[in-house]
Amino acid sequence: MLERRRVVITGLGTVNPIGNDIVSTWEGAKNGKNGIAPITHYDASNDEVKLAAEIKNLDFEARLGVKEIRRTDRFSQLALLATDEAFKDSNIDFSQMDTLRVGVYYTSGIGGLETLDIQKARAMEKGYNRMSPFFIPSAIINLAAGNIAIKYGIKGPAISHVTACASSTNAVGEAFRAIRDGYLDMAIAGGSEGAVIPFGIWGFAVMQALYRGNDINKASIPFDLNRSGFVMGEGAGTLFLEEYEHAKKRNAHIHAEIVGYGSTCDATHITGPDPEGNGAMNCMLIALKDGAVNPDEVDYINAHGTSTPLNDSVETLAIKKAFNQHAYELNVSSTKSMTGHLLGASGAVEAILTILAVENDFIPPTINTKELDPLCDLNYTLVKGVAKPLKYAISNSLGFGGHNATIVIKKFKE
Repeated sequence: MLERRRVVITGLGTVNPIGNDIVSTWEGAKNGKNGIAPITHYDASNDEVKLAAEIKNLDFEARLGVKEIRRTDRFSQLALLATDEAFKDSNIDFSQMDTLRVGVYYTSGIGGLETLDIQKARAMEKGYNRMSPFFIPSAIINLAAGNIAIKYGIKGPAISHVTACASSTNAVGEAFRAIRDGYLDMAIAGGSEGAVIPFGIWGFAVMQALYRGNDINKASIPFDLNRSGFVMGEGAGTLFLEEYEHAKKRNAHIHAEIVGYGSTCDATHITGPDPEGNGAMNCMLIALKDGAVNPDEVDYINAHGTSTPLNDSVETLAIKKAFNQHAYELNVSSTKSMTGHLLGASGAVEAILTILAVENDFIPPTINTKELDPLCDLNYTLVKGVAKPLKYAISNSLGFGGHNATIVIKKFKE
């Protein structure tokens, strides 16, 4: 049997609708900042969907340079920005490491959708031979991981697990396993998404998945009786995971510890969840068993909580099945009420918020939810965050295709 080693988080980085770095993101989350606003990436004034959760006040050219922007899609740019912050936070010197023992587990739910849209239009107008030579390497999902590996000289596995909106939680979980089981000493894990374009918005709108109103305070309202769809967002989150003894030797700052991971499939429907919630329930129970954590030890759940009718009620049912009476005693919240739904990046950003919650003993709120659905009857930490000692927390992600992923975070102690 392989040795099970401790895995800690030594670096965090993000760019998302409520903050362009960790400090501003955590301040925004604690204070219930709403990152949803009218779409500015294109003229949506005459469209049915007018709101999104966009990145704000970020100078891409100053941070990345014109050359990098020309060669990459927005999702890769966001990944590089988040990873740069996590790299600095980790204070790691890769020149002092065997980089075959470092991996990159980085993903996206959709990848270079903007590049696909632009290059298809260019081909129709000017001919296929006039497409950019950077089209394919900009568009394919694995190039976020590839660009990160190239920038930092990482020679171990560079893998992109694609499971829709569960993608980056799976990425973090698989990186955790690789380190815990002795295959790696460190991994860069996370996800990014940059699909707030007409092609992306309308793709979800025609499925009746998006909120279509104009009120930013009624747009993303998880667990509310009047919820009517999610709000598309963009962003990226990066975590540096490290074997505990390796981190200890270099006196790294440790944010928290990852102790468990679960992954299941509902095997029910291409977009809808298992109505009985059994896939999500089993995923949480598997993750808890993996971390040797009893359900009644969990203090907080960062729910997938999309503000769609089916997801919120089914996830609530799954939590009640997994935790029984304790489901009513722990805190739940959906940070998507603030960030919108970042698709393949959502799990990474929510993992970061869960880690910060545990590190700082503070539960971020579910904002703007006012009238709970009778099927959603848990403590969703409404309106304001709560200061509370936290030992264990979990973060859930549920994706189209029935993909479920859960990670278990533990407060770090020597």
